[in-house]
Amino acid sequence: MKSLFSASRRHFLLAATLFASAGLFMTPSQAQETPEITFIDLDGKSSKLSDYRGKWVVVNLWATWCPPCLKEIPDLVMFHEDHAKKDAIVIGVNYEDIDPQKVKNFAESQLVNYPIVRFEGKVDGRTTPFGKLQGLPTTYMITPEGKIVAARTGMVDGKMLEDFINNYQ
Repeated sequence: MKSLFSASRRHFLLAATLFASAGLFMTPSQAQETPEITFIDLDGKSSKLSDYRGKWVVVNLWATWCPPCLKEIPDLVMFHEDHAKKDAIVIGVNYEDIDPQKVKNFAESQLVNYPIVRFEGKVDGRTTPFGKLQGLPTTYMITPEGKIVAARTGMVDGKMLEDFINNYQ
C-alpha cells in the first residue's frame, strides 16, 4: 500500500512531533509566507527579513527584564556561532521601549554575537509583525524559502533548534 504522506510531509510531521511537547510547531496548513518585516538595528540602520532568504532564520523576541530570555541567550549565541556561516542565523528582536544604547550595552555584556534589532515602529506589548504576542521570549522559525513553520512562546535551546532544522528537511 502506498504511503499517505509524501516524504517531505513525513519529515514535517516528525519535526512537528518532536516539538509538540515543547510547543514549537505549526501544522503544514499553518506554514505561511512571512510578511515583509523591516528591522531597525541599534544604530538605526534598517534591514528586511527577506535579506536572509537562503538560510534558516531564528527570530527571537526578548527583553532585558525577562529572566527566561536571559537564560536562553547562551544557547542562542552558540547556535548562531555554529550556523551563521552555513545554514542559519539568529536575529534577536529587543521588544521593549528603552534607549538603544542601553540595549547595546546589555547585549555586549551578555556576549551576544547575533544581530540585535527592533521591529520598525513602536512596540505595543500585544502584537508583532508575525501576529499576536503571547509573551516573552517568543521564537519564530523561518525556512530558507521564507515560510514561518514554527513558533514558540517560552524558552528555546540549541538542541531544540538543531533538532527542528534537521528533522524538518
